[in-house]
Amino acid sequence: MSEESLEGNCLVAQSGGPTAVINASVAGVVGEALNHPCIEEIYGGLNGVLGILQEDLIDLAEESQQNVRGLRYTPASALGTCRFKLSKEEDYERVLEVFQAHDIRYFFYIGGNDSQDTADKISKLAADKGHEMRVIGIPKTIDNDLVGTDHTPGYGSVIKYVSTVVRECALDHEAMGRHDLVSIIEVMGRSAGWIAAGATLAKRRDVPKDPPHLIYLPEKTFSREKFLEDIQKVLKKERHCLIVAGEGLRDTEGNFLGAGKSKDDFGHAQLGGVGDYLAALVEENLAVKARSSKLGTGQRAAAHCASQTDNDEAFLCGQAAVRAAIAGETDKMVTLVRGEGEPYACETGLVSLSEVANGVKEIPESWIAEDGVSMNYQFIKYAQPLIQGEVEVPHANGLPEYVRLNKKRVRRLLDKYVPES
Repeated sequence: MSEESLEGNCLVAQSGGPTAVINASVAGVVGEALNHPCIEEIYGGLNGVLGILQEDLIDLAEESQQNVRGLRYTPASALGTCRFKLSKEEDYERVLEVFQAHDIRYFFYIGGNDSQDTADKISKLAADKGHEMRVIGIPKTIDNDLVGTDHTPGYGSVIKYVSTVVRECALDHEAMGRHDLVSIIEVMGRSAGWIAAGATLAKRRDVPKDPPHLIYLPEKTFSREKFLEDIQKVLKKERHCLIVAGEGLRDTEGNFLGAGKSKDDFGHAQLGGVGDYLAALVEENLAVKARSSKLGTGQRAAAHCASQTDNDEAFLCGQAAVRAAIAGETDKMVTLVRGEGEPYACETGLVSLSEVANGVKEIPESWIAEDGVSMNYQFIKYAQPLIQGEVEVPHANGLPEYVRLNKKRVRRLLDKYVPES
């Protein structure tokens, strides 16, 4: 680690699926970068690496302080995002050309597993080509499946929202059901069931049979027979059965229950449909009504139900990334490190990008109850602090008033580059 500061410009970009607090990390980067004279210009890359390839950069220092502050409560990716995969050597070399042309010495990439892999490869190429710079990843994913960090910014807010939806739907179903209603809420989570598991926070502590009655996680192989038996057991005692299911459920052969035929640029099957699959299974085999609802992108955009703890930690990660780079760190991702004991406390750390890239952190087996469809106290103790506090969102005419960046473009210095699809 070299503690000598580099003189030059910094660039921050966002990638992958947005969250309710991803922009708080950008605000953290901008605010902290302004404190360091060695950082001359603060740029944002529009639409992740795709925008960098196209030299589509904006001047974040030209944004009003009101806009920068507004990022703290504005959902989605204010800089734009992408799921574009740098697959050719020419793409990586183009990224480096853009960095060299604009004297980028600090690169901060906000994203999940694939994004950290991209950042790692860009950093290695820069080192090979002799372009001195520091690359720091900033964690982001509602899936909470990044290795090396206790949890990820975005997770606390999504489970706060999902648990709220479960409580509200439970009241509706209790009024409507007569031991003949099954409702399935499908949530995101391809390889790990952190979001589905988080729905257990909807249960009131003094009512153990509170919804969700059943939780199905990608970590557990799905059994059709057990699924139907589980529902019948619930309906013998309750007026309705409310189920939360992760989109990444797999059968005994490892096939996704709700996978379509298309794939994204990273080769991942496009998921979404497990709720409908399960509802059809219920109606075909049990003499009860079944409903399915898919929360979709609404669960990751619900800034009106964001966790203040989550928001604060996302901002903290942005600040920590800049401080680490100024101190000489590179090829690292910021992590959240939970303090021991009570009350809950959290600070930041660092982990090598290569350790994070393309890894998946699953829910510990010991946190799943023996029945396989509920969570035990260890998980609740882990997740409960992450949903605390409410973000104050300004309203106008009865609706949230989110900000949009002005996006003053930085002058292009290179010839146009069009990556092959």
